[in-house]
Amino acid sequence: MRLYRTSQGNFVEENGSFYRVGTEDWDTLLSSGHLHTLARAAVDGGIVARLDASTLLAPAVSQEVWAAGVTYYRSRNARIEESKDAGGGDFYDRVYAAERPELFFKATGRRVVGPGQAVRIRSDAKWSVPEPELTLLIDPDGAIVGYTIGNDMSSRDIEGENPLYLPQAKIYDGSCALGPCLLLSKDPLGSTTGIHLEIVRQARTAFAASTTLAELKRDPKELAAFLLRDNSFPHGVFLLTGTGIVPGDDFTLEAGDIIRITIDEIGTLENHVA
Repeated sequence: MRLYRTSQGNFVEENGSFYRVGTEDWDTLLSSGHLHTLARAAVDGGIVARLDASTLLAPAVSQEVWAAGVTYYRSRNARIEESKDAGGGDFYDRVYAAERPELFFKATGRRVVGPGQAVRIRSDAKWSVPEPELTLLIDPDGAIVGYTIGNDMSSRDIEGENPLYLPQAKIYDGSCALGPCLLLSKDPLGSTTGIHLEIVRQARTAFAASTTLAELKRDPKELAAFLLRDNSFPHGVFLLTGTGIVPGDDFTLEAGDIIRITIDEIGTLENHVA
């Protein structure tokens, strides 16, 4: 089942049919502790509804968004390369192999944009990229109850100048996109699950690449467990699990670019750069 938040209410999709969810308040739905049961009840109710894709909203309201870094070898290499002149490259090599993962705060709900909306490049950045990431929905009890697609917009030149500038490189208005839906599943996604990124510029593909969850070094349950240490999330929390796709060092986003991120079983998140 897939759960959608829209300006017309909340909908569940199963086998191509859509059903309206009785609980209208998104925060109540995600923090209920019965998300799967409520979604199943909507489907079993049998009242087929119509979902207008133009009304889709980001699946985050009061939920915080956190992120994990250096969880793929490609990300490790990119971080080492971008920060070598600042003497920070060794940090990323060590965290890749460490028991404790890198976790950082990414966004509040109001900073998150949804499908079809604009993500932004920092005005003081010269080297910016999208980072396509499998994103976990963790309920208030700490259980992984769903998955969505995340775009962790990043200012590589700012982070590369000094690793202590990470918050400025990562956290700003329009720096995070989530959607288009929540794949409701208590089971982990398979290692062959594909993650695909395409960046379109002036109607032509400027960059495209793919990876799979087999390249993800850390177990999503492990990442969730570290995040929940001494932290509580009464409305639930989203956790981006890191990226295995990083464009080359000669590539930077431009205004007008279209970013499409597809993850098998979930769908496609599309945004444009403002």
